[in-house]
Amino acid sequence: MALEYLLGVDLGTSGTKTVLFDTDGNTVASATIEYPMYQPQNGWAEQDPADWWNAAKDTIRSVLDQSGVDPALVRGLGISGQMHGLVMLDENGKVLRRSIIWCDQRTAAECDEITEKIGAQRLIEITANPALTGFTASKILWVRNHEPEIYAKCRHILLPKDYVRYMLTGEYATEVSDASGMQLLDVANRCWSREVLEKLDIDESLLAKMYESPDVTGTVTKEAAALTGLKEGTPVAGGAGDNAAAAVGTGVVEEGKAFTTLGTSGVVFAHSDRVTIDPQGRVHTFCSAVPGCWTVMSCTLAAGLSLHWFRDNFCKEEMVAADGIGKDPYFLMDQEAARVPIGANHLIYMPYLMGERSPKLDPNARGVFFGLSAIHTKYDMLRAVLEGVIYSQRECLDILRGMGVVSSEMLACGGGGTSPLWRQMMADVYNLPVRTSSSKEGPALGAAILAGVAAGVYESVPAACRKLVKASDPQPPIPENHDKYEPFYQLYCKLYPAMKDCFAQLQTAEG
Repeated sequence: MALEYLLGVDLGTSGTKTVLFDTDGNTVASATIEYPMYQPQNGWAEQDPADWWNAAKDTIRSVLDQSGVDPALVRGLGISGQMHGLVMLDENGKVLRRSIIWCDQRTAAECDEITEKIGAQRLIEITANPALTGFTASKILWVRNHEPEIYAKCRHILLPKDYVRYMLTGEYATEVSDASGMQLLDVANRCWSREVLEKLDIDESLLAKMYESPDVTGTVTKEAAALTGLKEGTPVAGGAGDNAAAAVGTGVVEEGKAFTTLGTSGVVFAHSDRVTIDPQGRVHTFCSAVPGCWTVMSCTLAAGLSLHWFRDNFCKEEMVAADGIGKDPYFLMDQEAARVPIGANHLIYMPYLMGERSPKLDPNARGVFFGLSAIHTKYDMLRAVLEGVIYSQRECLDILRGMGVVSSEMLACGGGGTSPLWRQMMADVYNLPVRTSSSKEGPALGAAILAGVAAGVYESVPAACRKLVKASDPQPPIPENHDKYEPFYQLYCKLYPAMKDCFAQLQTAEG
């Protein structure tokens, strides 16, 4: 019998990556195309939906051409996408303006408007999150307030990956995991919130039809088939927002499973079989890509960014030395940090270089080295940076634990997850065994798995993950290390409340 295949399209901020997998989860071919981000004003961030579609169709054609696979053997396609972006279409399905994407910060006034109209607590009860500039609802209001002529022409509102779906299938569709980040969804009941829409005066007819992530949302049209090389009629699954897709691609789809991503930002992401909402909005609750389940996640802003900042400003020698021996500078930095004792000789780093999101929700927060003295070297500071980032993730994990979302082990993802030292810190501070995923295609594999469930290749998302997703042997916590870290972590938790007012004063001080 001929092998069968699945496509995963991962629509990111810097580019779109499409991966062709066989139904055993093996990567057959991969292609990536990058595109620009536009910043017409400070704090603004936009992209052109045409760039996403061009990248998607061209990478699909590329992986089919590379592999020589018969398009008739591609059972389905799934899409993972950057969340929260606003795509507005007119009555003919034409894009009205560039998409305002997830990292845009122009909508503070609209967030205040949303909170005033709905109520801070009621908003969290319905949408599971406070009003945030990154989410889609505030962007819709911004266009209505500042570009009324465009808003008047708008007949369809889509998320980034759902625009690519529209170009593939002609269908205006979305799914629950990505829609959870729009601030228009009743997250507990997995449907549009009539109360929110009425209070914000947004017509529900503007919004796409709602699906679960492994549902078939449409099939590839004749026109899209000609452009991509796919067979007309190929099923397109609901897909998922980027983190929800990554959860599927790393097997975090059952109770007790979670991952920590140490990329530029830091994310603690846990699966839950029941809806659980933090009443203070310190962490996000979204619908899972697994039907009838939810996820709880944090987002800290300067995890790997803290280490990158330290490398660029304090580790020039290590960068030169690493280049000379063909190694990554982080390899040498790890070696030096490992020589410093736990607690970095009584030095604590607070990783608030960009302000902080979870769990502080404080744009005024700033980075701090606490306890700095004349005995400290740059390697003590390096160790403190690594520890401080893990303390910040542990603080988020403790909130999840307080909500009853408990993990029996942790999966380490992102660039930081490749560091044995950082993984051991994570295991010791969390007091959990830590694994790493064998697949490097997290979101794309997750999207492909969802396509496989939609096409009937796999029975369910958890069943597919049990078959396809592999992880390393666990790296267990070292009990004596956990005991050594604990007093430093408890002190770390006391520092922000003590400094909160000072951070605000610093931002308003004039020299």
